[in-house]
Amino acid sequence: MGIRNQVFACCVVSYLCFSTGIISCWPSSVIKVFSSENTTLNRVMTKTEISLLGGLPSFGALCTIPLTGKVFDTLGRKYTILMISLLQVIGWSMVCTFDYVLSTLIGFFITGLSSCIYLSVPVYVGEFCQESIRGTMTSGVLVLFPVGWMFSYLLGMLEYHTMNYVCLTISIVGTLLMFYLRESPLYLMKKGLEKEAAQVIAYYRGIKVTNEKVHREIENIQRALNPMFDDVTSETEKLQPNNKENKSLSTWQFLKKSRSTRRALLLSLVLYTAAIFQGQIVVQVYAEPLFSLAVPSMSTTLSSVLFAVVNIFAALFVVYLVDSSGRRPLMIYSSICTAVFAVALGSQIQFSWAPNWVTAVFIYFFCFTYTTGAGTIPFTMSAEMFLPDIKNFATIVSFEYLFLGFFFVLFVYNPIVAAVGLGPIFYVFAGVCVLTTIFCFFLMPETKGLTVDVIQHQFCSPKAQNRP
Repeated sequence: MGIRNQVFACCVVSYLCFSTGIISCWPSSVIKVFSSENTTLNRVMTKTEISLLGGLPSFGALCTIPLTGKVFDTLGRKYTILMISLLQVIGWSMVCTFDYVLSTLIGFFITGLSSCIYLSVPVYVGEFCQESIRGTMTSGVLVLFPVGWMFSYLLGMLEYHTMNYVCLTISIVGTLLMFYLRESPLYLMKKGLEKEAAQVIAYYRGIKVTNEKVHREIENIQRALNPMFDDVTSETEKLQPNNKENKSLSTWQFLKKSRSTRRALLLSLVLYTAAIFQGQIVVQVYAEPLFSLAVPSMSTTLSSVLFAVVNIFAALFVVYLVDSSGRRPLMIYSSICTAVFAVALGSQIQFSWAPNWVTAVFIYFFCFTYTTGAGTIPFTMSAEMFLPDIKNFATIVSFEYLFLGFFFVLFVYNPIVAAVGLGPIFYVFAGVCVLTTIFCFFLMPETKGLTVDVIQHQFCSPKAQNRP
């Protein structure tokens, strides 16, 4: 019963991931129309505007992510996610109502503001799921992003205005579904609402509120909210578990005092560097024009849909393995495979040493291996390895860095392709994959099935780890 409640809540919040996935790939379906003489807008979009259109969701996330943490702690997880869903309704309403270049860019930018859901959903899911299924559920909700990509590519077969009205309807349904969600127990504990937190835990575990398991989870949350700092926590402080000093620390004081948090933040930034520069974001957003350039003999719509299907299977593969094989092996082995396919793809595009269909196969393998590692694991890790006092700040910094990187890569992609060609770009992606493999092999810890206080202990110095 408890697992079922958790899974159902994840399915509800996954719907928002689905609608956000549609937003991510919408430019791929309309770029050709907007840049042609038969445009549905009041004029043809310029090349700069086309480049800007692809990066708007990432730029929107840059604007909202800094606010998400504050709103998370003010309104709570549930109502923050509801507000994010409303942004999609507003943005699609504007796109549907006006047929001007400026209004379309503004409306799509507003829908792109909801891209901060990449931060919000893993954090929220990680706070109400039990440790044994946390990785599976956190990865599982991310499966709906590629499902949204596939649906977006299929929508490209519809008439332009019909496509937009379908997107608006999807966003309205998603907003209504968000009312089902319950508040995060960690947020309730931070607000001093222990009784309400216990009721939420009991609901998600399918047990009575008086059960001993509920009491233990409340204690785990209390320990996470009042951490013992590595290397500097005195024995007197350790004997006083209810010490409230930590709550008065500023973010910078917390970072200065907690070496383990600094190391965890560094790991998060490195993993998101891999997510940015291993290169799949380029294929995702510019799927149709990329396939038309790399595989001109194949239907671009079919190629794009198959690309999304491959990513869905890859995400399901991660859901199956993340809590059995662990996070670290997936990052290492997937990065090795992604490097191999990036080199093969780059050389095939540059030298055409095999038939065109081989290019498509390499693109699909490249995206599959990326999704099983850098496309999923950084989101799972960032949702589970930071203490509550620093979690908002750490995840905001990580995601600001991620979407700034996405915006940069997408904005410069077209000019770079025009300057050096498509093939050499994938050699750069391969080099990033190799560096990721080396880093993760030597410096990435395993977090499978561990509570946040145990995970933080792994980032402590060897001296602190050996301390009783």
